[in-house]
Amino acid sequence: MTTEGLFIHVLVFFPLFCRVLLHMIKSLRPLFLAGLLLPLALPVSAATINTSLTPNVEKALKASKLQPTALSLVMVPLDGPGTPTVFNADVSVNPASTMKLVTTYAALEMLGPNHQWKTEFYTDGDLSGGILNGNLYLKGGGDPKLNMEKLWLLMRDLRANGVTQITGDLILDRNFFVQPQLPEFNDDGNDDNKPFLVKPDSLLVNLKALRFVARNDGGRVLISVEPPIASIRIENTVKALPSKQCTGGVRYNPVPQADGSVTVTVGGQLGEGCSSQTYLSLLDHATYTAGAVRAIWKELGGSIQGKDRLAPTPSGAKLLARAYSPDLAEIIRDINKYSNNTMAQQLFLSLGQRFRNDADGDDARAAQRVVRQWLAKKGITAPHLVMENGSGLSRAERVSAREMANMLQAAWHSPYAAEYISSLPIAGTDGTMRKRLKTTAMRGEAHVKTGTLNTVRAIAGFSRDVNGNTWAVVAILNDKAPFGASSVLDQVLLDLYKQPKLPQTASVL
Repeated sequence: MTTEGLFIHVLVFFPLFCRVLLHMIKSLRPLFLAGLLLPLALPVSAATINTSLTPNVEKALKASKLQPTALSLVMVPLDGPGTPTVFNADVSVNPASTMKLVTTYAALEMLGPNHQWKTEFYTDGDLSGGILNGNLYLKGGGDPKLNMEKLWLLMRDLRANGVTQITGDLILDRNFFVQPQLPEFNDDGNDDNKPFLVKPDSLLVNLKALRFVARNDGGRVLISVEPPIASIRIENTVKALPSKQCTGGVRYNPVPQADGSVTVTVGGQLGEGCSSQTYLSLLDHATYTAGAVRAIWKELGGSIQGKDRLAPTPSGAKLLARAYSPDLAEIIRDINKYSNNTMAQQLFLSLGQRFRNDADGDDARAAQRVVRQWLAKKGITAPHLVMENGSGLSRAERVSAREMANMLQAAWHSPYAAEYISSLPIAGTDGTMRKRLKTTAMRGEAHVKTGTLNTVRAIAGFSRDVNGNTWAVVAILNDKAPFGASSVLDQVLLDLYKQPKLPQTASVL
C-alpha cells in the first residue's frame, strides 16, 4: 500500500476505530473504576493478602469464649504500604449500628453536605389585631433535629409576626414521609419507653423524649418534666433522705390512662442535695408534638382555642413562619458520634422521600433502591446488603465485611471524605468510643463507628498505624452471647497500629 493509500485508509477507518474504542472504554469503565476503588473485589494472590488472625486477636476471642468464625474482619491500607487482612469476609452478618455508615455516606453524596430540612407554620385564616381567625397548621419536613429550642424559636417568630390568639384548631401535617410498615424491634426487655426505640416521623420533635428530673431541695423532693406537656401527670412518692450521700435510686412507673394521658408514679429515695434524671418516651408522636406546641405557646402568652387534629396543609394556606435544620454535615455527626437510631432512620426515609417513585410503595423501599443504585455506580456490588431502616437497629439488616470495607474505600476518595470521617467517634476521645482505648497508643488515632446489639459487637471506620498511614477497618462479631467481646475489636485496632516501623523522611518545603 502506498503512503497516500495508507493515509486515506487511516482517514476513512480511524474515526470508526475511535468510535469502537470509545464504546469499549465506556462499557468497561465500571469495571475499571471498580478495580481502582475496590482492590479487594478482585482475586489477589495469597502472597499479597493476610487471611489469618493475629495471636492477640485469637487470644482475645478465646478469652471471650468465641469461635474465630464469629468474627468477620477486613483491614485495607488506604494511603501507605501494608498487607491487607481478609478473614471470614464474605458471609452475611448483622452489622448493628455500623449500618449507619452506609446511610450517612449515601446521604452525603446524594443529598449534599449542605442539605437542610424545613418545618413551617401555615394558616387558612386571617390575622387581625393579633387574633388568627382560622386554623394553625404545623407542617413537618422530616427534620431529624427539631429540638425544643428550635421549636421555641419558630414559635417566637410566629409571635413576632403578630399572632397571639388562634381561634381554630392546631393541625399537624405529618405527610412528608410515606411510612413503611416494619416489624417491631425489641432488644431491651419489652421496655417500649426507651428513647432509642423511638420511630421516625415527618414531624419529629425533640426525639419524642421527656426529661424527668428529681431533686432533693432542703429535705423536699421536687419532680419536674421537660417539656411540660399537659397529658403527663406526676405522682411523687419519693422519700427524702437526710443523708448527703446520693445513694438509693429513683424509679419511674408510667401508666397510660383511658383519656390518652399518662400518669407517672415516681418512687424510691433521694439524699439531701442530690438529683436524678432520666429520659423516657411515653407519648405517641402527635400527642407529644401538639403538647409541646401548646406548652411553648402558653409560655409565650398565646392561646389556641380549638382542638388538636391531623390533616394535610391546604394548597392555598399562607406561610406564617419557617425554620431550617442544621446542615446534613452536622446532622450526620450526631448520628454517627452518638449512634442516634431515630435520626438515622429519619435520614434514611429522607433519602427515599427525595427519590421516591410510584413503584416504591414507601420511603424505606425507595431508600433501599437508591442506595443500591448509588453503590452500583461506584462499581460496588453488595449481594449481602439488606437495609430495613438504615440505622442498624434491626434483626433483618445485613452486610458482609468486604462490602462494608469496599464502601469505606470509596468514601476515602469521596469529595466529602473530610465531613464523613469527622462524623465518626474518635478512639478514647468522644462519642461511643470515648471510654475505649483511652490509655493506649490508639487514643485519637481511629475514627470508627461502633455497633451493639444483644448478638452483635462491631466497629468500622478509619484507623492509623504507627507510621501515620490510614487503613479502612471492619470488624463484626455475630454470636448469641458476645458479652465482653468489645475487647476483641479493640485488640484488632491495637494490632493494626503495630505495623512495621518505616524510616522517617524529612519534609522539604
